Amino acid sequence: MATTVRDETTQMSPGLTTARSPFIEAAREHGELYIEQPYDLYNAENHDAWRQLFARMSDRWQRYANPRFLQGVETLCLDPNAVPRLEDVNKFMAPRTGFKAKAVSGYVPAFLFFDSLRKREFPTTITIRDAERLDYLPEPDIFHDIAGHVPMHTDPAFADALARFGEVAQTAVEIVKRIKDPAEQVRRTTSIMKAMARFFWFTVEFGLMRAPDGNGVKAYGSGLLSSYGELPHSVESPLVQRYPIQLEWVINQYFEIDHYQPLLFIVESFEHLFEQVGVLEEWMKQGRLDNVSPGEPGLSEIDVRSFIDASA
Repeated sequence: MATTVRDETTQMSPGLTTARSPFIEAAREHGELYIEQPYDLYNAENHDAWRQLFARMSDRWQRYANPRFLQGVETLCLDPNAVPRLEDVNKFMAPRTGFKAKAVSGYVPAFLFFDSLRKREFPTTITIRDAERLDYLPEPDIFHDIAGHVPMHTDPAFADALARFGEVAQTAVEIVKRIKDPAEQVRRTTSIMKAMARFFWFTVEFGLMRAPDGNGVKAYGSGLLSSYGELPHSVESPLVQRYPIQLEWVINQYFEIDHYQPLLFIVESFEHLFEQVGVLEEWMKQGRLDNVSPGEPGLSEIDVRSFIDASA
């Protein structure tokens, strides 16, 4: 009888569904960015959405994902039938690389997000998309964050590159703090942030890597690995331009989020990615990120101020 009551209660719960979660709305109203994952609030619909997402991605991961991602999924022991508990994810991940998933109630300002990576904390969305909207969601959800991003965080080489990228945000703060003219400070901060956002987009979110046998490419970017349609498209479609990563292109290439990406970049390895992060930082110090091309991504005043007002 107790099981029946619990199941009925779960069914009746409003759940933690993206765009309609009373728990998240209350946290935001109270200004709470970092929160606990209230696991008991997930309802049957939420778990069913996870089950469907995981089931339909499994075969595509085997075919198109980087082998280290597949190792990460295995390491995390993700339950294919239920939304994961972050404490369980961290139990398997933290001993390998020091990274931990940290639940948040919504958008994290840019500097705070990047600085979290430096500290090996990954701001993680805890809501999940509606089962009727499995194909596309403009904002992240727990499937994108945990099934897309976090398996890569179990790999030491990738984790080092990600944390190194977080350190670059500190360098950016040190640079913009030295600019005395307020208008110039905003202009250069905006340019540097665009360069960083584009680098993150074309690597961590939509990166490709040379296949281990040198024949073709595999995906390691979370935006690809959490997308049923775009994952095979990114690897196989003749409509996609795929080039070895060139930093000049990456920092000056705008992107749009509402359609499949027509241009993707390939790294040779995660060690290669780590090297590219170092080059990005060196170019920043040399002023080579001060005048990148305009265009997307658009940056909010909150994001720009998060860098200007941060402590170096």
